Amino acid sequence: MAKVSVGVDIGGTGIKAALVDVKAGELVGERLRVETPPGGRPEDIAEVVRNLIETLDPKGVAKSVGICFPAVVQHGVTLSAANVSKEWINLHADKLFTTVVGREVYLINDADAAGVAEMKFGAGRKESGLAILTTLGTGIGTALFINGELVPNTELGHLEIDGVDYETKAAFSAKERENLDWDQWAERLQRYYSKLEALFTPDLFIVGGGVSKEHEFFLPLLKLKTPIVPAVLKNNAGIIGAARVASKNI
Repeated sequence: MAKVSVGVDIGGTGIKAALVDVKAGELVGERLRVETPPGGRPEDIAEVVRNLIETLDPKGVAKSVGICFPAVVQHGVTLSAANVSKEWINLHADKLFTTVVGREVYLINDADAAGVAEMKFGAGRKESGLAILTTLGTGIGTALFINGELVPNTELGHLEIDGVDYETKAAFSAKERENLDWDQWAERLQRYYSKLEALFTPDLFIVGGGVSKEHEFFLPLLKLKTPIVPAVLKNNAGIIGAARVASKNI
C-alpha cells in the first residue's frame, strides 16, 4: 500500500501541490496550481495552502504535509524571503502553517527539497560522495549532499565572483534580462561551476530549474572535471522532496 503525503511548493508567482507516493517518488492524482497571493504575506499564503490541501485530501488520508519555500529554513523558522513578503523573515512558519492547515507541517528550503527528490528518485540516485544540485531560475538555488545526506541551507548561489553576487550574472533570469545567447550564458555558467568545483571537488553536479528542459543547448558547452547532468523530476521535484522529508520527520 502506498504511503502518501502532501507536497506543497511555494514560489514567488505560483503555489503547486499534490499528493505524493513517498516510497515511489511519484505524484498520486492531479497536481494543482494557483497564483501566489499579491504581496506574498504569510497569512494569505497559509490560507491558500489550506484550501489546496483540503481540495487534494478532504478525508485526511495523508499523514504528513511537506512544504518547500524560497528561504533559508532552520528548525521551521524562515530566516530570509525571496520574492515574497519580508514578514517571513524570522517567522515560525511551521507553526503558522500547522495552525492554519490543522495538520502537522514540515518546512524545507525549496532547493533542498528538489535535491532530496533528485538524490532519492532522480539524477542523483545511488550516487555516493559529494553531489551538488543547482537550480537555475530567478536566482541560483543549491543543495549539497554527502553520501546522500543533505547539508541544508547552503545558499551557494550567492558566491561572490568578480566582486559580485554571482547569481545576478549566471541565473537564468540574467540570460533573459540581458538577452544572452546560449554561448554567452554558458561562459558565465563556466565561471560559476568552475568556482564550485575548485571549492568543493564534487563527484556530481545536477542542474535543475525550468531551463534544464533545454539542457542540450548549454550543458555540453561547459568544460568541467566533474560530471554535470540535468535533473529529471523537473517541476515536480520540490513537491516530491518536501513530501518525502515530511514523511520522514513526522
